[in-house]
Amino acid sequence: MSRFEIIKREDFSDVTYLLEILHPMMAKVARPGQFVIVMLHEHGERIPLTIADFDRNAGTITLVIQAVGKTTKEMQRACRVGTGLYAMVGPMGIPSPISHAKKVVCVGGGLGVAPVYPQARAFKEAGAYVIGVLGFRNKSLIFWEDKFRACCDEFIVCTDDGSAGIKGLVTEGIKQAIAMHSDIDEVVAIGPPIMMKGCAEATRPHQIKTMVSLNPLMVDGTGMCGGCRVKLGDKVKFACVDGPDFDGHLVDFDDLMTRLRRYTKEERMSLDHWEKNCRMQKQIEAASALPASPAPASKVKR
Repeated sequence: MSRFEIIKREDFSDVTYLLEILHPMMAKVARPGQFVIVMLHEHGERIPLTIADFDRNAGTITLVIQAVGKTTKEMQRACRVGTGLYAMVGPMGIPSPISHAKKVVCVGGGLGVAPVYPQARAFKEAGAYVIGVLGFRNKSLIFWEDKFRACCDEFIVCTDDGSAGIKGLVTEGIKQAIAMHSDIDEVVAIGPPIMMKGCAEATRPHQIKTMVSLNPLMVDGTGMCGGCRVKLGDKVKFACVDGPDFDGHLVDFDDLMTRLRRYTKEERMSLDHWEKNCRMQKQIEAASALPASPAPASKVKR
């Protein structure tokens, strides 16, 4: 049995999947906003993943993953109930500060929906009035709606095509919440950098405190490699040890997005190489599954 056994898997779409991992010790100390670094196998890449949920009683850690690169696609193929991860280190990062705010808007876009859930739940448990704003491309991609409704006093869904809730980006949901509530103390936004930038700009004119969770390139998770540095005004911080949560009104999102594109070519090459090997392996497996051809009959000279 693996040390980090997967006890549940759920697929939300063809690229988004959930893994629930048995790790009682980590589940006891995990807090909203923290992340883990995992390895699928001994020779695998180390990748950071935000903790989407934790259950102290069950002793589990939940990760919601989007298969976009070589490692996450490899995990999508290999991770099944009963299998496990080779390594999982954490919880890492500074836990999200659950302030004494009385009214909070928790915003999640795409894959950012999962990590914003523990924060929405924590704010609710702290006595805050919680407004949830979630964004998806379309209705078929919506997940965890029941979990958010259970911890949110108000719940707003935004879809790009208008198939559910408000048609438009999560910024439309933020604008609606601000229009209805003049006493919002804080906004928490998690999602793609361009989305978080939009959220910060939507709240800036109203001077509403806005916290975002950053996902720069990360190697060791201890601040030594310097790969996860981010610019906040005239300061430089490291997301793995100083974050991942930062003041969205100070973050240089343009610099962050440039850094995220820095290794696009190498990432594409790695994915192409892995997919080629997968195709070759499938061909070998298919060939080995074919019944053996009968030996040709001996020719008899007459």
